[in-house]
Order: sequence, then C-alpha cells, then structure tokens
Amino acid sequence: MQMKKHLWVLMLPALASLSLADSAPEASAQDTKKMVQNNFVETAQKGIKLSGYVDAGYSYNFTGSGNNSMVSTRYATDTAQRGDFNLYAVKLALEKALTSENKAQAGFRTDVMIGEDASYFINRTPNAGYNTNNSSNSLFLEQAYVAIRAPVGNGWDFKVGKFVSTMGYEVMERPANMNTTYGILFNVMPLYYTGVLSSYRFDDYLDGKLGVVNGSNSDNNTTLNPNAGDGVALLASLNVTAPGGNANWSNNFQYSSGYDNNTSTGSTNSSLTSSSQPARANNGDISAYMLLYNSWGNWSPKFAEDKLLLAFNTVFGNLSGSAQSGAANINTHWYGAGAYAKYQFNDWFSLSSRGEYLGSNNDGVIGYVGASTTTNTAEANNPARHVTGVNLWEYTLTAGFNVIDNLLIRAEYRLDWGSNLYQVQTGAAQPEGQNGPAHYAGAEVVYSF
Repeated sequence: MQMKKHLWVLMLPALASLSLADSAPEASAQDTKKMVQNNFVETAQKGIKLSGYVDAGYSYNFTGSGNNSMVSTRYATDTAQRGDFNLYAVKLALEKALTSENKAQAGFRTDVMIGEDASYFINRTPNAGYNTNNSSNSLFLEQAYVAIRAPVGNGWDFKVGKFVSTMGYEVMERPANMNTTYGILFNVMPLYYTGVLSSYRFDDYLDGKLGVVNGSNSDNNTTLNPNAGDGVALLASLNVTAPGGNANWSNNFQYSSGYDNNTSTGSTNSSLTSSSQPARANNGDISAYMLLYNSWGNWSPKFAEDKLLLAFNTVFGNLSGSAQSGAANINTHWYGAGAYAKYQFNDWFSLSSRGEYLGSNNDGVIGYVGASTTTNTAEANNPARHVTGVNLWEYTLTAGFNVIDNLLIRAEYRLDWGSNLYQVQTGAAQPEGQNGPAHYAGAEVVYSF
C-alpha cells in the first residue's frame, strides 16, 4: 500500500497543474477564486496541491455569407460556423506555493490544459476565418516554473521557467474572466514567456515586477533574424492598490529587441496574431523591435457592498523595423480599450458586460486591410502596407449562475462589427456585409475542484 502511495506521488507531476489564482490578475479572477480557492486535492507530500476545472459548452454563430470577416476577429475556438459543442479545456495545476513567511524558501508550479483552447494556444491563429479544425486532444503546457523567495526587505520573489503573460486584464482560463468568449484585446496580448520574473511588494499599496525573457509566446530567442544573435524581451510592471483594497491599477510594459517569433509553430513565424505574417512569402528575415504597454484596473465601490465590479483594459503596441528581402519596411502600431461591469444580484446570479475597441494603422496585427484590394503580389505580402480606418468593436453580455457548489453555468450573447474590413483577397472586391454585424450566442458549464 505504501508503495502505491509513493507511485501516485511520482505520477502527479506528469499530469501538470493549475489554479486560477496564480495565472490570472487578482482583480479579474476574484469572484472565481472565491469559489475555487479552498478546493484542491491534497497529495501524499505535504504542501503540494492539485486543482483544476472542466469547462465545456455550446456556441452558435449566426453567420450569413457576409459575416465571415467579423466572426474571424474572435479567438479561434469561438469562430466555429453555426452551432458547435465545445470541450474548451480540462485544466490541471500542481503547486507547492511559497508561504507568507519572509524567509528563504522554494516551491514550484505546473499548469496544463487539454482541449480545444489548448489547440489554439499552441498555434495561435485568430483572424484566420472559420474554425474548422477543432481538436479536444491537444495538450498545452501553460506554466512550469520554480518559485524562489530571497529574504531581502519584505521578501523578493522569483519565477524561473515558463510563466503566463504579465499583460492584459483577461487570462487564458475562461472561468476566471467575466465573459465566456475572449475579448478582441486578448487576441493582441502575449500569452506566456520563458525566462526569469522577479516581484517585490514595497508596502500594502505598491508592488512591482521586472523580468528578462525570450519573447512573447517563445521558447527560443525572440528574433526572426538569425544573424542578429539571441534576442531578449524586458518586462516591467507596477501595480497600485487603493487603501481598503477595493481598487487597483496595473501598468505593464514589454520591450522586445527583435521581432518576436513563435517557436511552437516554427522558427520563422511571428508571435503576433496577424493572418499576414511578415516572415512569410518573399519578405525573408526580419530586423525589428516591439514596444507594448498595457494598463488595466478595477474598482469595487464600497457603497455596493461587493456586488458591483467595474474594470477597464487598454493596450498600445508599436512594431518598427524592416525585412531583409522584398524591400518591406515594418511600421505597425495598434491601440485599443475595453470596459467591464459585473453585478452580483445574489449568491447564485450575476450579470456581466464588456465593450471593446481595437484599431491599427495597417494589417500587421489585426490581419485586415482597408479601402481597396491590390493585385500586386509584392505589395500584398508587404506587412507595412499603410491602411487607415481599420477598426473593430464588440459588445458582450453574460449571465452567470452558481446554483451548486463548485459549478458555474453561464449564458452569453455577443455582437461584433467593424469598419473598412475585409480579408486579404488579391484582386477581389470586398464582399457585402464584411463589416458585420455578426451575432453569437453560447452557454458554458464549469466544474472546479
């Protein structure tokens, strides 16, 4: 019996691990964390906990022949044409967390996702039209890092390995977000990094992070130019918490010394989400740098007695450089903002809404072009093609039901629309209705443990 017990302990790390609390911004996941923070499986080794969830649902895109453009601005798992049953994710987290004591100590965390979302976190290709390749068998390693605390000042913490992005209000765990579907700003945020991230809490109101990593969504160096040597991305975050803890404001920065490449899909593929990768076709190697700034915050007014939560999310990014062949200059910038609101009517029912805007000067990130098409192949492959008035909007309304312990049920309606949008179709005219509107309805069932 003791032998079996030890074998079970050895097998657990192979399962990987998960907990909503660590990978999500504290504010965005606070309601879900209340539901799951005390739910875990205690392993045979003291202090190591296994937690997770199963997330499944049904989605329906009311897509006429002209709405394909707007549907594809959503995250790939949410773009299936017409009706689709989904296994979004089975998530497991295995963790030995650091204690609150300010002493030298170490721990670890490993997060694994299995399901349709995992398929697209591995090969992130939004803006690619309808999703016709659902795979619930995909395995995605979300995090795997060693945690270390140095007893310096108030305690200086480090993560070494692979960890989730410091950017954005929304996170990869759907149940931790206010809404079931991912927002359009989520599509242009990094997902994860590999490197070192340090964090320090100065006092009850101010904490910060500094990191050095390979780049966005990359397990190798961050540049697409093999002659430029190893690239690097620098991370910095500063979070301000209001007295009383009912509001906070997070500011996050990233500078990449090269054009971020996604090594999960190939050494010549960009980690950006565009459907027009600058490294494809005849553009050759890329010499560029990227700046990214994200600011998000939330506020739970005391007069509402913890029933109301208001939040915002913003992003500004800039990518500058050139392709070594094809005479392509790269000058892409993108910008966006979102507003969130959630009201908890009682213990079992809540209503959440989200409105977002995303714009860009060309198709380098959004993946669409503007006023007219071109029959020039070289120009069509130019990632720096200047386009004005490329805009996306979306509004989402989500009803949440906590009718049984550990069980969350949500129903959602979403509307997407835009201006001057169509997919890159050389020599083709813009199809009628490409600017939307595109309607979505869906339901989600989540069990957390």
